[in-house]
Amino acid sequence: MTETKTKEKFDWIKILNVMALLICAFCLAFIVISLRPVAKWAQYQSVCIEQESDKAPISWAVRKCNGRSKVYQVK
Repeated sequence: MTETKTKEKFDWIKILNVMALLICAFCLAFIVISLRPVAKWAQYQSVCIEQESDKAPISWAVRKCNGRSKVYQVK
């Protein structure tokens, strides 16, 4: 009788572990999907800075790619 109780207990522990792993996997997938726009923006920033740094210093290229080149313009 004690063997069946321990087997049932182990089965419940396995089921709970699988459920916890599935919940963690879904949470990580949600995080990946929600960060996709940030990854696209970062890729755009990298390409923009590479292209603009040929014409000007890197600090100016970063400001221009962020849309702030007019704010910091020296008169």
